[in-house]
Amino acid sequence: MDSLCLGLPPELCQQLEAESQVIKIKVERRKIGKVVTVIEGIDSRSFDLKKLASYLKSKLAAGGTVKNGRIEIQGDHRNKIKKILVEELGFNPDNIMFIEEG
Repeated sequence: MDSLCLGLPPELCQQLEAESQVIKIKVERRKIGKVVTVIEGIDSRSFDLKKLASYLKSKLAAGGTVKNGRIEIQGDHRNKIKKILVEELGFNPDNIMFIEEG
């Protein structure tokens, strides 16, 4: 965190970190046909993943969890999650990619 910031104010530093992270959003199918949206690549040292997951769950009215540095939200919410990450949290849209399971 400090190496990127170089004495910048914390708000500006967090904005820079949000813009520089590469985030992968994908949908995984679980047993019994359940679908989960998985968000990977958000640095847990810069962002509290549990708080972020909680925020996304309340915005999407869905359940979810944080496991192994990934946020998992029940249901297919790829586009809504990208919109929230960009418009509300300041992530760079060019650094958010959808991964297709094949």
